[in-house]
Amino acid sequence: MINYKITVNGKTLDVDVEETGGAAEVKAAPAPAMQAAPAPKTAPPPAPKAAPAPAPAPSGGGGDVAAPMPGTILSINVAEGDTVKEGQTLLIFEAMKMENELFSPHAGTVKKIHVAKGAVIESGMVLVTLS
Repeated sequence: MINYKITVNGKTLDVDVEETGGAAEVKAAPAPAMQAAPAPKTAPPPAPKAAPAPAPAPSGGGGDVAAPMPGTILSINVAEGDTVKEGQTLLIFEAMKMENELFSPHAGTVKKIHVAKGAVIESGMVLVTLS
């Protein structure tokens, strides 16, 4: 029997492989053993989590803040008429099973919010207009 440690979707698993008549049988360790184990010394360090960049404004939009990727709106942190600072969180959306913050690219006033909580958004879709 050979024991391997493998990482799947960020979770480290202990796997025992046993040879039985020419075919390999794979047994995963029970759930309690699925806790994250320290990374092996030979493995490269995990990539740092990049902060979401401010969404690009579509051409001609000026004060429009667009979705950087498709997802679903989880919460809207501002209201129309609110004054916002550069870098302030405008809303939070879920994309690729992760919560992402959409930041204000500049200081200004929220002129229009084009989405509601629970809305499905597409990449490049205008979400908020700032003045």
